[in-house]
Amino acid sequence: MMCAVSGWGVTQVYSYFLSSVLRAVDVHIITNCQYYYYYRITDNMVCAGSPLGGKDSCQGDSGGPLVCNGYFEGIVSWGIGCANPYFPGVYTKVRNYIRWINWIIDSNSD
Repeated sequence: MMCAVSGWGVTQVYSYFLSSVLRAVDVHIITNCQYYYYYRITDNMVCAGSPLGGKDSCQGDSGGPLVCNGYFEGIVSWGIGCANPYFPGVYTKVRNYIRWINWIIDSNSD
């Protein structure tokens, strides 16, 4: 599945300079991600990247959205390096938290 991730993070792995403009890149959902990360991926995570590398979120993008077919599917969380074909980006799987999100919204609406 093709998705888009966006953010204001660095555009090179070892850079300290955040982007001055919002950037976005298309990434693929990686279904066998647990093999890349030696089974550290839980059911509350989803991985995305490019099979050939070169496309990913990076430092400074954490908390940003992963959008697939118009749906907010993930939150940029962590990874090893950036745009590495052997270590795709790891995202919090939003759909697993929908009940909690709705509960928080309902609890705070007055």
